[in-house]
Amino acid sequence: MDLSDLGRPPAPKRMAEPLDLQALVAQLGGEVATTLSSALERVVSLAASGRIDKAGLRALREEIDLARRAGIMGQQVVRLGNGHVQLAHESLDLTALLREALRQRGREIESRGIEVRQLFAPASVMSDATLLFSMLQTTLDWCFEHAVSRIDLKLDIKNWPAHAQLRVGFSHQPPDEVDTAAVPMAPEEEQALSTMSWRLMQQTAAVLGLPLQRTDSPGRTDLLLEFPETLAPSLQTLDALVPDDASGEQAHNSQPLAGRHVVVLASRREVRNTVREALRPMGLMLDFVTSVEEAQQLVADGLPHAVVYDSTLAGDHFERLRNEMLTEVPNITFIRLAEQGKAFEVLNVGGRQFASVGRDAIIESLPAALMFELSRNE
Repeated sequence: MDLSDLGRPPAPKRMAEPLDLQALVAQLGGEVATTLSSALERVVSLAASGRIDKAGLRALREEIDLARRAGIMGQQVVRLGNGHVQLAHESLDLTALLREALRQRGREIESRGIEVRQLFAPASVMSDATLLFSMLQTTLDWCFEHAVSRIDLKLDIKNWPAHAQLRVGFSHQPPDEVDTAAVPMAPEEEQALSTMSWRLMQQTAAVLGLPLQRTDSPGRTDLLLEFPETLAPSLQTLDALVPDDASGEQAHNSQPLAGRHVVVLASRREVRNTVREALRPMGLMLDFVTSVEEAQQLVADGLPHAVVYDSTLAGDHFERLRNEMLTEVPNITFIRLAEQGKAFEVLNVGGRQFASVGRDAIIESLPAALMFELSRNE
């Protein structure tokens, strides 16, 4: 049984707003013409100089690709607006979908030099997998198109009603170019952000029944996307987190570690997936990294409450990182995922005690080990 079945009426489906095809065609034509004009000017300049470097070739390719994608997005907007979309209704791991969307864009993020800061709580929703994943990708398209600095992505659960909500924020102008006295934004500035990728986001959200709210201010844009059909953890999973002799007060605390930030360091996909499944019901903010270098970059912005790491990545580099973190915050929890050994044991390393969980016992023992270690180190 799922708690989401109790006392919750089905979320109403929102219909996509009627399309103004004339306005859509005008906007699409304007975006494509502007982008191709810039590409043409670049070609003329390159022809005149007789030379082309990697940066110029990359910029030209990006301009042509942007025009191509604008045309494709325009077609998708029309298709969604026609209302001929058959939606599936299934339980989806929204957190995993977000991470997969970012993983697929990893090379692009690196090549563009974009910084993406992510803080994701566990969340499952009812929706159409294909269309929802497409919308997440379109959201990234829109961010990459306009962001001039770090992109902030945060997935959390608001208290009532218990809806998952995705917050997206970025600066669309460099700080030294922002006129803070110009409040609110001029219409043409808002229009500059309402590109074809934004139109596709709006239309997709309407078809999926997801409230979408955008707030623009001079230099900054923030987006809020809500998921009305958010699933609560199952009763069976909640019961597993509460000891048999728990008092009534404890029994209501089904997510005692909610909001704690845990970094999981594991290079193997199967290990990451197992840890994700084991910790999903605990309300943690989870970040997954595949190397010590990635972990070092992640914790540079703020130290987590705990680090769960695969023993195969332990070594001098990891120990240096561990010592740096403990020097700054002595009570950070570290839990090793051992290839073999007992289900849960406490080890002494350098005069300090650290927990170890055998890989085959991650599902059964990791949640309890994490709760024990975090409470011990408070």
